[in-house]
Order: sequence, then C-alpha cells, then structure tokens
Amino acid sequence: MDLRLDATAFDYSFVVVYLIFVIAIGVVTKRKVLTSEDYFLSGRSLPAWICALAFLSANIGATELLGMAANGSQYGLPTVHYYWIGAVPAMVFLGLMMMPFYYGSRVRSVPEYLRLRFNRATHLYQSIIFSVATILIAGVNLFALALIINVLIGIPMPVSILIAAGVVLLYTAMGGLTATMYNEVLQFFIIVAFLIPLTVGGLARVGGVDGLLETLNQTQVLGKDGLSVWGGTGLGNTTNPYGNWIALLLGMGFVNSFGYWTTNFTEVQRALSAKDMSAAQRTPIIAAIPKMFLPLIIITPGLIAALLVPELASGELAHNEALPALIGEVMPTGLVGLALAALIAAFMAGMAANVSAFNTVVTYDLWQTYVRPGQKDTYYLKVGRRLTVAGVLIAIGAAFIAATFNNIQDYLQLLQSIFSAPLFATFILGMFWKRMAPEAGLWGLVAGALGAAGVQVGYMAGWLEFNSQQAASFTGSGMAFVFDVAVSVLVTWRREAKPLEELDGLVWGRANMEIQGAQPAPDLHRVAVKERRQMVATGTKLDLKDNPWPLGIAVIVVLIILNVTVGQ
Repeated sequence: MDLRLDATAFDYSFVVVYLIFVIAIGVVTKRKVLTSEDYFLSGRSLPAWICALAFLSANIGATELLGMAANGSQYGLPTVHYYWIGAVPAMVFLGLMMMPFYYGSRVRSVPEYLRLRFNRATHLYQSIIFSVATILIAGVNLFALALIINVLIGIPMPVSILIAAGVVLLYTAMGGLTATMYNEVLQFFIIVAFLIPLTVGGLARVGGVDGLLETLNQTQVLGKDGLSVWGGTGLGNTTNPYGNWIALLLGMGFVNSFGYWTTNFTEVQRALSAKDMSAAQRTPIIAAIPKMFLPLIIITPGLIAALLVPELASGELAHNEALPALIGEVMPTGLVGLALAALIAAFMAGMAANVSAFNTVVTYDLWQTYVRPGQKDTYYLKVGRRLTVAGVLIAIGAAFIAATFNNIQDYLQLLQSIFSAPLFATFILGMFWKRMAPEAGLWGLVAGALGAAGVQVGYMAGWLEFNSQQAASFTGSGMAFVFDVAVSVLVTWRREAKPLEELDGLVWGRANMEIQGAQPAPDLHRVAVKERRQMVATGTKLDLKDNPWPLGIAVIVVLIILNVTVGQ
C-alpha cells in the first residue's frame, strides 16, 4: 500500500509557517536567559496553566501519536488503560503528594533529590541511568518523525532525521526550557487541531460511532476483547493483550505509571518551573483533565484504521503505520499540511522535552557535581548549551535503535520497566520511610533494574510466556518494584539511617525546612515562593483556586466514572 500523500504547495505552507513560529519563540526567549536557572528551569517563574500544557505536551510526542494509534489498531479499546490507569492517577499523586518535596526542597532535578535523601553514590548512578534512558527516548521521537516524513512525503529517513533534529537544536539551544515550554503549548493546540478533524472525518467514513462499533463487532479484527476495557483480565483465562488485572493495576497502573509520571524528570521539570508551590502542585493535576479525554482523538483513529486499512490486519503494513495510513485515507487536500505540521510538532514536543531534561541532569548532576564544581554560573550556562548539541547528536544515533521495533510502544514500555519502575520504589520508600538507609537507595535501584531485565530476558528467550511484549514489560515493572523494596529493606536492616535533621523537607512529616537544594532560588519570586511554600507546609488554608486538593479529588471521581461506564 502506497502511503504517500498528495501534498500541495499550500499544504507545505502550513509546515513553513509553523517552523517560523518555532524558531521565533527561540529567538525571543533567548533574551530572557541570563542565568543557568533561567536556561534549565525557566527561572521558576511560569504560571500553572503554561506548565500544565507543557507537562502534557512533553508526553504527547510523535511516539504517543504513532504508538497509541498502533495499539488502538492492534489491541483496540483496552489501550485506554494507558490513560485511565497508566497516567491520570499518578499525575494527581505527583501534584498532591510529591511536588511538595520536589519544589519545597528547591532541588533542580529528580536525581538531585536522591543525593539529598540518600548519598552521592545513589545520585551518580541515577544521573547516569536517566541520561542514557532519556536520550534513548529522544531517539524514539526522532525515528517516529523520520518514519512519518519518509512514508508520507518521501524524504529519505536520514535526511528527515537531520532536518528535524536541526530545528529542535536551534530553538532549544537558544531559549532553553522557556523556549521549549512555550513551543510545547503551541504544539499542543496544533496537535489537537489536527486530531479532531482526523477523528471526525474517520468516523464519517465508517458510519459514526455506532457504525464503528457495529463493524468492529462483526469483523472481529481486534479480537473478542477489542471493544472491552476490562474484558479478558481475569486470572483464570487472561486474553486481554495487556495481561490480567493484577498486571494492569500493579505493573501498568502502579509501578510503570507512577515510576514515569512521578519520578521522570522530563515531566517533573515542567512543574519545577512553576512560579510557586501551589502552581507546581496544580501543574500535573490540570494536565490530567485533558489527558483523561485524549483517547477520544488518539486511540479512536487507531480503531478506525483497523477498519479502513485492511493491510494492517494482513501484515502488509506495520501497526506503526496505522496513523499515516489513516491520514491518507481521510484527510482532504488542504488539511494534509495541518497533519504534517501537527506530526512535526508532536515530534518536537517529545524530543525537545527529553533533550532539555538531558542537558539539565548532565550539567547540574554530573558536570557541576563531579567534574567541574565551583565554577561561575555563566560557565554552566555555556556547558548546558553545548550539551544540548551533544544530546541531539546522540539522539540521532539512538533513532536507529528504535527502528528495529515493529511497535514503538513495545520499546518504550521495555525501557520504562527497566529504568523507571525501580526508581519509583526507591522514591516512595525514601519519601515516606524515614528509617531507610542511604546505601539502600543505590542497591534497591540496581536490584530493581535486574529484576525487570530478568523478566525481559526470560520472555525473549521463551522461558516466560505473555500475551504481548507490553504485557511482559508490565510484569517486569512489578518485579522491579518487588526486588527494589526487598533489597532496600534488607540493606536498611544492616545500615544506619540518616539523622532526622538532614531529612527536613525530604521525607513525610519533616516539611518545615529551609531551602535544601544545591543553589537557592534567585531573588526573582523568592519572597512569594517562600511564603506559599510555608503556607502549604504549615497547613494554612489556600484560596480555592490555589488549593490543589479539591481539583485532584474531582479528577479522580471523573476517572472512576469513566472506568466503570466505558467499554463494559
């Protein structure tokens, strides 16, 4: 099947105008970058709604658009678990329970929290692991966009990779995180503007929602559980592609999800850029509201493609190509350019988020801490810009690793189970268990990674059986959590805990603290930030609009309703 789009000069004008806006944002925001904190954390000065949309957009990269459409066309409605089980609860938990530790301690990165809570060995290990993982994921975004451009308009993949990487490098190196986040807000609206007409047009082709469901039931192209969210998740006879309900709730919903959303610095960095504690807490909760409803315009196109593109079921096309195939079937001339601009935007959102997190961690947590400490702030600003270049170049190489997977979500979940799942176990123990010894941080992380890797090796070698690669990853995540907790407890039993006074602002029950981070915030917003932080720490009542708890509870209530009513 030829997926080449019949794009006109008018269509390409969408892309050109979008790229001009992107680069202009980089040029304008460069003037505001005076310190390293401006470059890496936007001077901690942004409002909650900007941070929330950037938080969401950083996750809606090309990998999500391609991967979730691929999952929708291959597995069907159970894919909503990635949102309703695998995202929203963790986003709310991050806002309500974990941001007070991150923001209150004034750390500049997630690994830096580990240095304060545990020790330098734990910090060094996780800084290296995060740097490797985040650049691999940046490579996935780069491959995803190159694949789309190659398939849809015929530009060779190596050329596509270089052009797209060059644009991201240009605006990220100039404006730092501020340019990245403002572009992410723009990218979010462009992506939605593309997905809505794609979904509506696709539904019109299959007779609306009723026609879609009826035809999928008749053809059974998605299998018997393709239109059931929780169908086939029983322990006795598991047919759901994502495994039984224990694997879903523990692997995806608890370990994988919480490991990603609450400890992944690519996301947490956006909340750390907020102007005060309340804004930081509300950032992931506000982002959770559109996240709940994104399956309507991200997974539904995959369901439609399962009907309109029979080559997916026959194997002529890989499921990664479900979205570009549907664009060719549905999008009319004139809107093809919007589709191209949106897909480029999605790629840039995902890759730029990973590159900005990479350069922050390598600069602050590795270079400043272990290689060249004590230098002037302008020195680290220069290092950060150079590392942006290095990160993009490494991501270009990592893109070719992603090309070896038929479904890029398989690859992403594999990385998630090994790198993120153990980290969540260490964080949850470290934040809520004062007795946890410093040495337990490192050895728990190592044991968790080995546990997850063991499951993956067993699955690939044929020793363990799962319904899919992703089901194996969810089980691996569960094992990572168990191994991490077990080893952390054993090590703590044999070692001494940190003195309580060293844990102020880092563990539950020790909230009233001075700033613990490596560098205090600049004078900008300092007074307001400290006042708001102390209000939260001492339980002072916030204004309703500033209080994250009512909003968080409302999001969870709506989420429960969706889970018990849709796809039953």
